[in-house]
Amino acid sequence: MKRIWIAGLAALAVVSGAVAAMQSPPEAESALRERPPEDEVIYFVLPDRFANGDTSNDRGGIEGGALDHGFDPTHKGFYHGGDLAGLTQKLDYIEGLGVTAIWFAPIFENKPVQGASGQESAGYHGYWVTDFTSIDPHFGTNEEFKAFVDAAHARGMKVYMDIITNHTADVIGYAGGEYSYRSLSDFPYSRRQGSDGEAINEGFLGDSVQTEENFAKLTSPDFAYTPFVPEAEASVKVPAWLNDPIYYHNRGSTTFSGESSRYGDFAGLDDLYTEHPRVLKGMIDIYASWITRFGVDGFRIDTAKHVNPEFWQAFVPAMLETAEEKGIPNFLIFGEVYSDERNSGYLARFTRRDGFPAVLDFAFQAAVRDALGRNMPAGVLVEMFDGDVNYEGGEDAARALPTFLGNHDMGRFSTLVKEDNPSISQEELLDRVQLGHVMLMTLRGSPVIYYGDEQGFVGDGNDQAAREDMFPSLTDSYNDNNLVGTDATTAGENFDTAHPLYDLISELSAIRTRHAALRRGKQVVRSYNDQAPGLVSFSRFDPDDGTEYLLAFNTGSAPLQTTSAARYDVQAFETLHGSCPSEVSAPGSVSLQLPPFGWCIAKTTEATTSEAGK
Repeated sequence: MKRIWIAGLAALAVVSGAVAAMQSPPEAESALRERPPEDEVIYFVLPDRFANGDTSNDRGGIEGGALDHGFDPTHKGFYHGGDLAGLTQKLDYIEGLGVTAIWFAPIFENKPVQGASGQESAGYHGYWVTDFTSIDPHFGTNEEFKAFVDAAHARGMKVYMDIITNHTADVIGYAGGEYSYRSLSDFPYSRRQGSDGEAINEGFLGDSVQTEENFAKLTSPDFAYTPFVPEAEASVKVPAWLNDPIYYHNRGSTTFSGESSRYGDFAGLDDLYTEHPRVLKGMIDIYASWITRFGVDGFRIDTAKHVNPEFWQAFVPAMLETAEEKGIPNFLIFGEVYSDERNSGYLARFTRRDGFPAVLDFAFQAAVRDALGRNMPAGVLVEMFDGDVNYEGGEDAARALPTFLGNHDMGRFSTLVKEDNPSISQEELLDRVQLGHVMLMTLRGSPVIYYGDEQGFVGDGNDQAAREDMFPSLTDSYNDNNLVGTDATTAGENFDTAHPLYDLISELSAIRTRHAALRRGKQVVRSYNDQAPGLVSFSRFDPDDGTEYLLAFNTGSAPLQTTSAARYDVQAFETLHGSCPSEVSAPGSVSLQLPPFGWCIAKTTEATTSEAGK
């Protein structure tokens, strides 16, 4: 494939001009740096599906057809044209939502298209990296990325990069065309393609001895398969060391269980030998450079559970040290540990053993879905929060966990709720989705809004089916969906700041900003129904003066008249959002009247603060 390198100077000029017009004083940047992770409202976006600010880069400068450059906006699995220029031009829209940090899917240069004949798809999502040092030309240039970071910072918004250390694009093949997983015991490093094969790698003590001296003895990658790199792709990966098969596990495809979960190729992608000291050093160098060159504010780390703990125990401190030296004291690192359970114990091990400061809170997602989608007792939320003590740092650390309702892998929250309740009306679907967002924005954690959720997007499923276009879409399987809260479809542009979900989230963001209790406050359970959908209530406390805030939710489809416990010195309430009482019904008791899937967010007033927060 011949590349036509299009400068995109006009788009860069627009972006650079926007930055120049919004330059913030040094004190504003300093305030952004000092903001702790729990203060953020995060917006997660796939750049390819958000806004097309520069049509000249739609094909990434690559000649040929869709199977060469990957651009086909009618196909849900190919590039659609969104880019950094579009993101920068839409910062007003994102800022209006109350967002303080933007996290986007990987934007490193990808293999444009891969997959078996007839099953091809494109790297629009960013997870098939070939060049870890450059922005994919479908999205723009390194200069445009720097302009985007500067533009976001000028508005007080942080930038989180989605990074990958587990794998690269699918380049390496195995002689013979067999790809089933081959285990450490049946195919040890000491024999060529089997325990009874020719002796190789003499003196290598296995990858549990992770020293340069030991790995210098690993000279042949032929222990399980004979890997090869096609001549046309011999130098496609950057940095150059990534082109050597010795730095990959080469054991075949993962089954996502047991040993293969760590050593196997993830959906055919080349699985990096993260136990190898050269791979560790190389990845530290790669990602430290993104911090020092561009001043980004955090990393979301993909497929964290598929990498050995020793890697993270070295990588995470190296990134935090680099950020500190760059003057970024609150650099956030959170790992993706995919799970569909609301038990936090599995997630917590990665904060204790692997050393992650935070993980993406899949337990929160599962609990909210159980309550609002699967119609389980409201107490499932309490059960999930009880597990906060499991995390390294306990409940204090849990306040910084990025929480979410749905995403680009599992599907949108609206889709999951509709899947769980196929016969509900659009009105009830909106009610459930709204309540989910109220919980997301007020309960402990740093909320993540998945792009398009604020416009009522409802996908057909997960993965490609949950990655719709915000700009007018040409994809039929997106355009035939009924969105919630609007008569619009994805066939038209969807940046409606009057949409009820956009409006709700922006209101809650503003409330969250004004009241530190909803960002940093200790959270205490008050009352809940452990037998059926219904009441679940919490108090949160201002971290400075101890003022109590009441958060009450009705997870049921019927109106609710009940009581919630509260602190005994509470006398009255100031409604911040929802249906709230004006005063207590008795010391320590609050009468609540909540509509179906309703809520109350209230600040207590006229309270004695001498015992506040206890």
